[in-house]
Amino acid sequence: MTSPREPKDQNNLMFAVALSILVLMGWQYFFARPELQKEQARQEFNKKIDAQNKDGSSETPPNVASTPVAPPSTDAPTGAQAPTAAPVSREVALQGSPRLKIETPSLEGSIDLKGGRLDDLVLMKYRETVDPNSARVILLSPSGSPEPYFAEYGWVPQSGSAIKVPTRDTLWTVESGTRLTPETPVTLMWDNGGGLVFHRTVSVDNDYMFKIKDEIENKTQAEVTLLPYARVHRSGHPPSQAFYVLHEGLVGVSGDHGLQEFTFADALKSGVPTTFDNVTGGWLGITDKYWATALVPEQSEPYRAMYSALKARDPAGKDAFQTDYLRGALSVPAGLRKGVEGHLFAGAKQASLIDGYENALGILRFDRMIDWGWFYFITRPLFRLMEFINGLVHNFGITILILTVLVKAAFYPLANKQYESMARMKKLQPEMQRIKEQYKDDTQRQQKEIFELYRTQKINPLAGCWPILLQIPVFFALYKVLFVTIDMRHAPFFGWIHDLSAPDPTSLFNLFGLLPFDAPTFLHIGVWPLIMGITMWMQMQLNPPQPDPIQQQVFQWMPVVFTFMLASFPAGLVIYWAWSNTLSILQQVRINKKNGAEVHLFDNIKRTFRPLLRLFGAGSGPGK
Repeated sequence: MTSPREPKDQNNLMFAVALSILVLMGWQYFFARPELQKEQARQEFNKKIDAQNKDGSSETPPNVASTPVAPPSTDAPTGAQAPTAAPVSREVALQGSPRLKIETPSLEGSIDLKGGRLDDLVLMKYRETVDPNSARVILLSPSGSPEPYFAEYGWVPQSGSAIKVPTRDTLWTVESGTRLTPETPVTLMWDNGGGLVFHRTVSVDNDYMFKIKDEIENKTQAEVTLLPYARVHRSGHPPSQAFYVLHEGLVGVSGDHGLQEFTFADALKSGVPTTFDNVTGGWLGITDKYWATALVPEQSEPYRAMYSALKARDPAGKDAFQTDYLRGALSVPAGLRKGVEGHLFAGAKQASLIDGYENALGILRFDRMIDWGWFYFITRPLFRLMEFINGLVHNFGITILILTVLVKAAFYPLANKQYESMARMKKLQPEMQRIKEQYKDDTQRQQKEIFELYRTQKINPLAGCWPILLQIPVFFALYKVLFVTIDMRHAPFFGWIHDLSAPDPTSLFNLFGLLPFDAPTFLHIGVWPLIMGITMWMQMQLNPPQPDPIQQQVFQWMPVVFTFMLASFPAGLVIYWAWSNTLSILQQVRINKKNGAEVHLFDNIKRTFRPLLRLFGAGSGPGK
């Protein structure tokens, strides 16, 4: 016989199911779908003509106007070139001008002798996918290619000056060196025909740091004054991870103004360059999740830093992003040769390398190139610990498991207090329910009796909350470390996980590869997300059933919602979450038994699956 309560429970169940479906549909519509559209739009942008010019609308170097460190000027620097018909392939663009080869253990590429730009860099230690035969990661690409991204150094004349300076069309000659290697720097030269000879010496280390020395040889009879600049320019919409815990876009440390971060979208939305005048120390550039290109001016000399973006005026065009700095005027007396120096970082954001550069070159807060987040003081020590563990076990997946155990152990005393408080509260549930029923018409008396019960039993109802609040920053910092550091990229675990930085490749909806079709994105639920969901559900079953049926159904379906949401997360993070849940279950069961509190796990599991057992004819006897 059906009890009168069953229709209500069924309605509650349907409500919870409908709510879960709405959440999933909302996630798909507001997060997964826009990201897919963004990627499709990016690919389309890269196939079409740039409406402004080859490099975007910021082709001209920075303007000297409004800077206190240089004589004022209202003239924009020269050097712009008329737009071309359409972008060509990267290979064709590279063949369009003479080049000087770059060869290091970490980089390969070339310097464009037409313009003297660094616009061709390939990261030799990193590939696009886990396939060892896949293409290597391309960082910089030349003007005219589908995705222009380059670094440029140059000179700006003062207002009203007719001095001829190098432009993007300038053809430099090789003064010394045949190729750029860590052992052999190269020097380029250009004579302006008016008594000035420009020299550019480029050197590079074994990793990702270039040193650029620009000099002016003054063969005229008068003193010459010019302003040195440098910029990093990128056209088009770079592929983005689009996670709130990760910054991608314009970034830098502008002296006393501190860390500056502008996402690609925010920079475009502003429409106005962000400028910091009279800055001393720091750096600025453009960053992706794992790669960055950053200008490093001399740390003791003042400069003006600018972060800018310009939206394409035509839907077929490319948006342009740029960071640049302009140094104070350099005066070169007649008959002398003087210059300036700067560095350029272009490569992978390896924490140890970046820290080494910060110390060796005295770069102000260069370590902030990696997005350590608000909990910097926690994320950095956690990463150091992670590096140490991985150096011993040589498997990043095992490193995650060990690191999770160590973090859990560090919080074991706090977690004990939390679970002990919860266990003692559970033992008081019958007495609290009796008080609520006895004084159901007198709320004040009810609360007074409950607080008196807490006092006599020496229980603080808030004691279980404080350990959770203290642990939140640490666990968020651990999440951040696992997500933003390059160490997890293409790092294998065991079995089917060949890349801990990518989602679990299996899917429940094609029976984990047994059926010959690919499941839709929002239905791509792999083995590890399922394990995570199961452990989360089991952890919730440790608590007694909620008195409100709707709340109980929401708690039942919450792990399902989280399983779908986390299915697109990197496998390393899902493994961490599942393992953390497992440890929490074991710890909570132990503490409940120690305090004599009832362990509701198995009873709740039976209660959950009782309708299924009835459906198959089991458990239908008397008393079931």
